[in-house]
Amino acid sequence: MRRAAVYVWLPLLCHAQIQIDHVTIAGRSTAAMRSRLAAVGIASEPGGRHTNHATEMDLVSFPDGSYLELIGIQPDADAAALAIHPWAALMQADAGPAAWAARVKHFDTEVARLRGAGVPVQLDPRSGRERADGVRLEWQTAHLALGTADRVFPFLIQDFTPRAHRAFPSGHATTKDFAGIRYIVVAVRDLGQAIGRYHTAFGVPPPIKQVDPQWGAQLALLGDVPVILAAPVSPDSPLQKRLDAAGEGPVAVILTARSGRHKTVSTSRWFGKDVAWFDSAALGWRLGFE
Repeated sequence: MRRAAVYVWLPLLCHAQIQIDHVTIAGRSTAAMRSRLAAVGIASEPGGRHTNHATEMDLVSFPDGSYLELIGIQPDADAAALAIHPWAALMQADAGPAAWAARVKHFDTEVARLRGAGVPVQLDPRSGRERADGVRLEWQTAHLALGTADRVFPFLIQDFTPRAHRAFPSGHATTKDFAGIRYIVVAVRDLGQAIGRYHTAFGVPPPIKQVDPQWGAQLALLGDVPVILAAPVSPDSPLQKRLDAAGEGPVAVILTARSGRHKTVSTSRWFGKDVAWFDSAALGWRLGFE
């Protein structure tokens, strides 16, 4: 007699070890992105030019050490360097959320653990940027490569220079109204497949799910991992349009609020908590807080 298959979910990593390092917001102009954020009451500061001769960034940093990276194209960017940048199309399209980085306690150990779990990991060359004040920053990243869904997952980052110099150019957070980044919302085409891949990589438990009719999406909360997966529920949903335009990857950011002074235009009820959303038409992308 054939026995029914039994699936046991075994945690591979303590979820508390997965922290959002930063979320990348892609656009053509850092000045334009900075101006739009200022219009909704969020200050940013210059971060400097990357050493790739293609991109530059500003940032919004939070007290918990996480930050939003506003990545744009250098005014005098090298055309060949820009053409090979993985986020070139997203920057040209002013696509908004493009990628996110995770902090782990031990970079090399985590890379080895992921590879041992059957997750392909690509180590990138050592990189960096120079801040506007001349301070040099250096780091290395590692990308998870599970099929064609690279931006569905975080890339890992380790610093060779003090991380505080990267996150806090002026020595402190740019805002105290928000404690940090609570969730990254990631658009996927196949929710079940994405959940399975997250389980393979991070040992997430069976998710909590709900449908948001306004977004036209089924949402999945992955235990304590700071990620909400979102899949379209119909071919004409707003989320499907985002997938068609930008592919799978980050679609929104949710912050943890410390004050209620900011003006928002809509509210969602996600997993028992209210999420207030800024005006995405004015901002150019979806940003909210709980």
